[in-house]
Amino acid sequence: MALGWIICSLSLAAIVFYSDLSLEKNIEYNGNDDYGNATEVVVRIPPPDAPSIPFLSLMLFLSSMGLWIADVMGDSLVAEKAKLEPESTRGHLQSSCYICRFTGMMFSAPLSMMLYSTYGPKPIMLMSMTFPLLIMPLIYIFWEPRNLELKSTRNQCREIWTAVCNRAVWQPMGAVFIYGTLQVSNAAWKEYLKSVLNFTATQLNVLLLAGGLLAFLGIIAYKMYMITWRWRSIYYVTMSLNGFFSALQVLLIQGITFGFSPFLFALGDDALDDFVLGMQFLPVCIMMVHLCPNGSEGAAYAMFTTVCNAAGNLNAAISTMLLGIWDVRKETLMAGDLSGMTKLTILTTALQVSGIIFVQFLPNRKEDLDTIKEKPDSNSVLGGFIFLSVTFLSIIYSVFVGVMNIIHPGWSGES
Repeated sequence: MALGWIICSLSLAAIVFYSDLSLEKNIEYNGNDDYGNATEVVVRIPPPDAPSIPFLSLMLFLSSMGLWIADVMGDSLVAEKAKLEPESTRGHLQSSCYICRFTGMMFSAPLSMMLYSTYGPKPIMLMSMTFPLLIMPLIYIFWEPRNLELKSTRNQCREIWTAVCNRAVWQPMGAVFIYGTLQVSNAAWKEYLKSVLNFTATQLNVLLLAGGLLAFLGIIAYKMYMITWRWRSIYYVTMSLNGFFSALQVLLIQGITFGFSPFLFALGDDALDDFVLGMQFLPVCIMMVHLCPNGSEGAAYAMFTTVCNAAGNLNAAISTMLLGIWDVRKETLMAGDLSGMTKLTILTTALQVSGIIFVQFLPNRKEDLDTIKEKPDSNSVLGGFIFLSVTFLSIIYSVFVGVMNIIHPGWSGES
C-alpha cells in the first residue's frame, strides 16, 4: 500500500514542479442568443509552457497505477474480512466501506470545483500529491499478523486458475463483463451540453457533484432497503430505470423539457442515472467476494475487479469509436444539426438496455453459486481460457485506443 501511495505522489509532484499549471483567461465568441445578439464566454486556456499531452498522460498513468496498487490492497483487506461475516449481516461490511469511499468523493467534488474555478488546477494537484503522504503514518501503525506462511505466487495463480475454470465463476463474471461492456455512453454528450446548451464549467461540475451525491444515496438505498433482494431482481429494476433515464436525453436534444430549464432537466437525468448505477454497484462486489478461493482472497478479488475495470475501459473505447458513425463534431452541433447526436444517443441507449439479456446468467443469491460449484460438470478449462483471454485482450485493446487517441487524435474517424 505504501509503495502505491509513493508512486502516486511522486508522479503528481513531477507535474506540479516541472510544468506550468496556471490558466489564462480568454474571451471567446459563443454564438447568438434568441434575439440574434452575439454572446461571449470567458474561458481558461493553458499557457505556452503547459505540460505536454505525452508528459501529462505518462504522469497520470503512473499516478493512477500507484493509486490502484494501494486500492487493491484496501479491497483485499475488505474481501478477507467480508468472507467472515455471519449470514445475517452479509454485505454490510462492504456497503459500509463503499459508503465511506463515496462520501469522500462527494465532498472532494465540490472542493475541487471551487478550487479550480478560483485558482486553477495547481492547488488540486498539490492536494492530490500531499494527501497520500499524510496516510503513510497510518500505514506504519496498521496492525497485521506477521511471519505467516504465505502461499507462493505459483500456488495462488494455480488456485485462481482452478477457480475461473469453474462455471460458478466464469458464467457470472462473464455476464458482468458483457453487461459492463454494453454500458456505452454518448462520448459527445458533454460537448453537446457545452457547445449547444452553453453550459458553463461550473454547471458541468454541478452535474458531476450531483451524480456523486446520487450514487452515494444509491448505495445507501441498497444497504437500507435492497440488500436482501435477489441479485437478478435488482438488475432488472435498475436496468429498466437506466434505459428510461437514458432515453430522456433524446427529449432534451429535441428541446422537450416539460417546462424545465435544460440545465435542471439534464441535472435530474444525469443524477438519477448515477443513483441507479450506485444501486447496481454493490451486488457485484458482494458476489465477487464469495467467488474468491480461501487463502487467495486478495489476488482473486483484484482479478475480478480487473474484469469489471476492463469492461469499463472497453466501453469507453467503444464510445470513442462510435463517434465516427455520425457527424457529431462541435461545428456541426453549433450549426444546429443535431440529427447525428440524436441517432448516437438512441444507439447507445439501445446498447445499454440490451445488457438485460445477460442478467439471466447471474446468480440470485450466494447459494446459487454453491449449487453450481457442486455440479460434477461445472469445471471447464475452455470456459476459463476464454474468460481470461477476453479479459486481457480487452485491456490490451483499451490501452491501444487510449494511446492512439493521444498520439494520433482522430485516427478512427471521430472528431
